Amino acid sequence: MVQQMASERRTALIEGLMGRFPQVPREAVLKEDLLRGGMAFDESALSGNEDGDVKPKSYFIFSFDHRTLPELGAAALNRPPEEIVLTGGPYDLRRTVVSVRVNPASPYVVRAGEDGALGLYLDGARIADVGLPPMPDYYRHTLSNGKSVMEVAPTIQWGYLVYLTVFRVCQYFGAKEECQYCDINHNWRQHKAAGRPYTGVKPVEEVLEALEIIDRHDTTRTSQAYTLTGGAITSHVGGRDEADFYGQYAKAIEERFPGRWIGKVVAQALPKEDVQRFHDYGVRIYHPNFEVWDRRLFELYCPGKERYIGRDEWHRRILDSAEVFGARNVIPNFVAGVEMAQPLGFASVAEAIDSTAEGLRFFMSHGVVPRFTTWCPEPTTPLGKENPQGAPLEYHIRLLETYRATLEDFGLSSPPGYGPPGPGRAVFSVSSFMDSLPAVDPDPEPVAP
Repeated sequence: MVQQMASERRTALIEGLMGRFPQVPREAVLKEDLLRGGMAFDESALSGNEDGDVKPKSYFIFSFDHRTLPELGAAALNRPPEEIVLTGGPYDLRRTVVSVRVNPASPYVVRAGEDGALGLYLDGARIADVGLPPMPDYYRHTLSNGKSVMEVAPTIQWGYLVYLTVFRVCQYFGAKEECQYCDINHNWRQHKAAGRPYTGVKPVEEVLEALEIIDRHDTTRTSQAYTLTGGAITSHVGGRDEADFYGQYAKAIEERFPGRWIGKVVAQALPKEDVQRFHDYGVRIYHPNFEVWDRRLFELYCPGKERYIGRDEWHRRILDSAEVFGARNVIPNFVAGVEMAQPLGFASVAEAIDSTAEGLRFFMSHGVVPRFTTWCPEPTTPLGKENPQGAPLEYHIRLLETYRATLEDFGLSSPPGYGPPGPGRAVFSVSSFMDSLPAVDPDPEPVAP
């Protein structure tokens, strides 16, 4: 009875917000709720790992789950899909791609109906049809050493992006340095403990071999970009600093596959001369993520970044990097929702939105367009433990409204390298910012200044 009442309240919540914010696509309201709170999977909706017809969840950098692997039950033994696509239902949803964040306690359940077709259920009612990503041909092939393409070069965003986490841990380590919402180091530990393949440092040769397989079998050219990323490097890995470590992969990829993919790198905000090296190696989009705007919260939630670089210097470096890449091709991410993490975050949605809007206006006034990931409160992180429900859904919906309005105020458009914007068209799966923007043809791909 308690669970039924909670589900009914959730239905009332999403429908209430759809009514209050009609300018935000209804697809985005539902997507944000799924991203912040997760979804449960009936065994009828699980994929059977790499042996089935469904592309499985690759755990490409973070867990993005609301439980640890040992607590996921069947969803740990038979992986859920990487993403799902929602259509139809009582809200007449346009095609909406949603990253899978597993939460066995979620009121949202993916399961097969009486007709055998998968649906998304809330309060016992089917609210959307569910499509699963097909297993790509390149996932059915292995490298010469037996490793899977999914382990070395998984694809997300319905195949648009090759996600190359080439350094699976972070050198910001321990309570005094790790970002308080990030489980990259725990995700590494849990996969190793479960006996799953999870390569710590991916050799350049393996990455190139995996990309060769993708290039050969992706005959429709669905994959259009790659992201190089991993943990922060405060000293060296393999004798290389951060710019050279990540840059070596870009250099090798661009030499082997010139122009095949848009090259992106997620790294710390580095000095301008290091950023120039990224550009020289062939990277075309730079993501020096600023994480959270508020000064006090940045210092509390990103202690390693504050200690090694500092918030003001981080922001200065972001603006400096625009001189190398062009402002349009510098796209810092922030983790939407941690502003409201208790007990130290903002107490009201209005305060949190005002703070985040200040950050958006700061960057957009310089032509830099941030993007954001919807916070998933992973249970092994300090903020996740304290805030298992994440931020209020209203915060996320008002953020979408504020983001679009700020873009329009400065005459800017959606950032490059994310596919098409607009409800029914967007493929970016870890937040709804692309779903919430006008459905226009994508701007030309990034061009170096």
